[in-house]
Amino acid sequence: MAILRSRGPQATSHEALIRTLYAEHGKALLAYATRLTGDRASAEDVVQETLIRAWRHPEVIADPQGSLRGWLLTVARNIVTDRYRAKAARPNEVAQTETVTPVHRDHSEEVVDSVVMMNALNQLKPEHRDVLVEIYYRGRTASEAAGRLGIPEGTVKSRAHHALKALRKLYTPSNPGSALKLRKVGAA
Repeated sequence: MAILRSRGPQATSHEALIRTLYAEHGKALLAYATRLTGDRASAEDVVQETLIRAWRHPEVIADPQGSLRGWLLTVARNIVTDRYRAKAARPNEVAQTETVTPVHRDHSEEVVDSVVMMNALNQLKPEHRDVLVEIYYRGRTASEAAGRLGIPEGTVKSRAHHALKALRKLYTPSNPGSALKLRKVGAA
């Protein structure tokens, strides 16, 4: 409040004038700006900018040529137009499309994961490994895997359960002796 008092009586009278303008024309300005922008938040920004411009030009408000509301609406329209032109002048952002291939990161992590997983699979029993390959790598359902492997569906589910349990033991960080040893892929 001390800042307002130190600016003198002229600043206080300008602020009172702007408050009066907002009280008389704020709703009409907001409705007009909302129609122009199609967005309430943007319209509120336009109204605020309009009132700031009116505050910067008190001579126009004190002695307007024509309708004061008309001047305010014209200022609001010009602000919306300026914003539209500024937005149109900026280059459009390029969206990801099917024709634009995304940038791939370094694939070394995928290679390491693949090697580690192959080594882990090699440490499983062959019947457990075969079930996991059918279900997770080839994307087959339990019944499809059962048909391919020539075993009952319940057996596929049971082996998958036990195989995943064995993989978890291999990856348990709390047991240092159970850490995976990297071996050449394909080695038994």
